Amino acid sequence: MSIQHVTRIAPSILSADFARLGEEVRDVVQAGADWIHFDVMDNHYVPNLTIGPMVCEAIRPHTTAPIDVHLMCEPVDSLIPMFAKAGANIITFHPEASRHIDRSLGLIRDHGCQAGLVFNPGTPLAFMDHVMDKLDVVLLMSVNPGFGGQSFIPNTLDKLRQARARINQWQNAGGQPILLEVDGGVKIDNIAQIRAAGADTFVAGSAIFGQTDYASIIAQMRREIAKGEAASATSL
Repeated sequence: MSIQHVTRIAPSILSADFARLGEEVRDVVQAGADWIHFDVMDNHYVPNLTIGPMVCEAIRPHTTAPIDVHLMCEPVDSLIPMFAKAGANIITFHPEASRHIDRSLGLIRDHGCQAGLVFNPGTPLAFMDHVMDKLDVVLLMSVNPGFGGQSFIPNTLDKLRQARARINQWQNAGGQPILLEVDGGVKIDNIAQIRAAGADTFVAGSAIFGQTDYASIIAQMRREIAKGEAASATSL
């Protein structure tokens, strides 16, 4: 039985060795990862082309960990049923990529997955205000999407605090839990700050898959996350 953590570490397979992807997924989950983050880029919404539903379906038998599909694609609605059928557990998309955000979120939930919105560095959080009842996850990009290995944008910390305040207000009023995820440039040396700002789910690509000992890196990240919690216990 897997350990359930209050916070979640979600290695991005964008930085994994694609020649042995199933093995990479098994290894990183065995090393303590909570989710598998699955980046889908279409060379249209973002300037890169990555992987689709067939790859999701291929890795599904290799793990029981949740597969967190991040759609950097436009449009999104036609892809949602395909990824749900391929074994996705969470599907998130960018509000700019949908004509009808409420409908797209509802479609994800109708297909049995958790639903979320993704906010680029320049995208205002106001997009979430009228669809809070359909959100399971809010994902803040701490880099401009399209490529792995970029540096964390420091202004994301303020935006995380703002998103956390919105989520806390919603939950305190009786709303459902909403996770706050961050993606881009997350490393051992900044993950404590990111946790202190309010994030509870951390996507890390090259910071994990670029190392030889996945378990050691994930353990170090958890220790830093604990430091972030101690530094800002009241805001989380």
